[in-house]
Amino acid sequence: MITRFITEIQTAFNPFSPRAKSARLFLSFLPPNARSSGMNITTQLFPRSSTAPSKLYVKFKDGKELNLDADNMAIKNIVEEVDRHSRILQKADDLAAA
Repeated sequence: MITRFITEIQTAFNPFSPRAKSARLFLSFLPPNARSSGMNITTQLFPRSSTAPSKLYVKFKDGKELNLDADNMAIKNIVEEVDRHSRILQKADDLAAA
């Protein structure tokens, strides 16, 4: 997953819920130096008894925002959505450098 074009990530989920697996896995895919490289990561954990849906918000350097439903999307689909826009930004960056 290309993460260098991501500027902000906000997640909210119940860590004990099986439906929050996608949100937890997405956070685990981020590189260890993500915060130090300028990415703003905010995580809100719901209590164990909460039934609120999991949320995932991703903002890119070009201003594009993705609000993803982490409860109903598999991690594969979430990574594909994020990578789709990251690849577009990568191509634009490559063309600008050439």
